[in-house]
Amino acid sequence: MSSRRAIRLHGAGALALALALTATGCGSGSDDTSASSVPTRVIKADNGDIKVPVTPKRVVATGYAVPALIEAGAPLVGISSWKRGVPMMDAQTKATYEGLTKIAGETAAETNYEAIAKARPDIIVIGVPAPVLGDIDVKRLESIAPVVAIGPTVPSAWRELSGRQADAAGVLKGFETAKSQYEAKAAELKTKYQAVLPNLKLAHVGSYGEVAKGNFHREFDGSWGTNVANDLGAKYYGQVKVKGPGSKSVSEYPSIEELPSALGEADAITYSVDPTGAPLAPVQYVLDSKLWKNLPAVKAGKAYAFRYTEAATYKQAMQTLDSIDQALAPLLEQ
Repeated sequence: MSSRRAIRLHGAGALALALALTATGCGSGSDDTSASSVPTRVIKADNGDIKVPVTPKRVVATGYAVPALIEAGAPLVGISSWKRGVPMMDAQTKATYEGLTKIAGETAAETNYEAIAKARPDIIVIGVPAPVLGDIDVKRLESIAPVVAIGPTVPSAWRELSGRQADAAGVLKGFETAKSQYEAKAAELKTKYQAVLPNLKLAHVGSYGEVAKGNFHREFDGSWGTNVANDLGAKYYGQVKVKGPGSKSVSEYPSIEELPSALGEADAITYSVDPTGAPLAPVQYVLDSKLWKNLPAVKAGKAYAFRYTEAATYKQAMQTLDSIDQALAPLLEQ
């Protein structure tokens, strides 16, 4: 064999080897998620600074991240069950939710690690409160894919948290679109009610009271039932007597006997109902009380029901805006 031909064959072999190595490095198997060719960035999460793909291709979501990432258009391959949010989903979102593989139940303790591994995600976004992370084997999940924990804090923080979840999943554009639509509508309604709403001293009865304990749920600014109304200029008077972490900083649970002292100064009272307009048991307990019926605002006919007060995404909160607008419309006629 001539030396020239030997050189040609040696060069062809090197090229074939290089192509084979390139193909191996770009494969789609689970062993390839850490390949150096995949661009990464760092996301600040509840569990630290996490390195994730710039553009994730396969995303698993749990908890509050489920509706946020469905609506933002994330490439989801598995989600936890999120039954509490189904009544607030439109037809398209609900169809997507129902069609996705469920890799966990309603609680963190119901996480199915084998199902998550089978889904081969390149990022796992956990949307549960920080204390609940203790119910999850995060180390085991980290052996599957980068884990980004971004869970709820105070009720009004869904705006920031859903944005961070969408950013982690690489779908911030879809989030920004929904945010812009919400803010435009909220601004429109704020203008609509600017002559009456900011002048009212408001109080809110929430849906998390405990009838068995004889208490009711009073919510202040920034809580579940009030935070969207706040965007319209509503102001809920008072503050929590003994503040705690999370929701305990913006709501409390007085005894039903304290209704007159707690809500007696209100010009108008709002209260949470389910998506059909029916009060849940803790709210119905208050509405049935003689103390409620004797409150000045109630006697004046200024008690208004808000639906969709559990909204945790901009798309869901659009429904909350509609509900508040419908409920408060009589104010413009007075």
